[in-house]
Amino acid sequence: MSSLHELAHAKINLYLHVTGRRQADGYHLLDSLAVFAGAADRLDLKTGSGQGGHVALDIKGRFSARLGDEDCTDNLIVRAGAILREQIGKDAARSLPDVEITLHKELPVASGIGGGSADAAAALRLLLGVWNLDLPRATLMALATRLGADVPVCLDQCAARMEGIGEELSPAPRLPPCGMMLVNCGQSVSTPQVFKARAPVFTPRATLPSTWATLADMVRDLATQTNDLQEAACAICPEIVTVLDALRTAPGCRLARMSGSGATCFALFDSPDAARAAQAAVQQAGAHWWVWAGDLCRSSADVRTSIPA
Repeated sequence: MSSLHELAHAKINLYLHVTGRRQADGYHLLDSLAVFAGAADRLDLKTGSGQGGHVALDIKGRFSARLGDEDCTDNLIVRAGAILREQIGKDAARSLPDVEITLHKELPVASGIGGGSADAAAALRLLLGVWNLDLPRATLMALATRLGADVPVCLDQCAARMEGIGEELSPAPRLPPCGMMLVNCGQSVSTPQVFKARAPVFTPRATLPSTWATLADMVRDLATQTNDLQEAACAICPEIVTVLDALRTAPGCRLARMSGSGATCFALFDSPDAARAAQAAVQQAGAHWWVWAGDLCRSSADVRTSIPA
């Protein structure tokens, strides 16, 4: 048996504007700047002697219990395998080796940082490699979108602007060096419930520069943007407010905001060391909180990915 590994990094929405709504299906249209933190799940893949391209999944790790009642056949990792088999056709799929994937779930579940989407994207990268599949990028992105609107941006795990329902990607401004802290209070927040509770107004598309020379420049521009889901999520889960207060008063915090539909919040710092130095102070505010501090993945060299450009 051969073994392969991939990291599925947490996706953070530095801002998130709801810009409209599609009449055809009711999906909300977004404008968001997504970045990736060093925090990650890990996927280990082993190939077996069987054929047919079957994907068996085992889930371990800190947050594995949150997925314990989930039907693994409906997990996005298993569905990623099914979509690839469907794409190449039944005859070709019969010659694919069966695989066993172990997901080490170290990121909070249903927490606004794209954990499930990142896992699905990592599974696609692994399966493309082990099955020796060469799909056009447009085809791969379309398959990723079928798995979820956040999966395309998670394929490359590089900072990108997300529009449409999340699947329309364009380059992000060049990011300055900085540090980040992530905090999750341990409560899940329903994305559909948050969208239902938000005020029925839309925010214009943000104007962004091509580069941010310093963190001060980036914070200045991000401060004029919003997360349009934050207020509704805080009303549903008031502990998010407590988390944001703890982050804003942490030593060296430059900006604090909720990511995605919550409940995970982030703070920006001058450096990874500054973020880690403030970690203990934040942890004191909520001993049961999940807290991570470190660096951003600012280029493709910072992440493990095997998707061709």
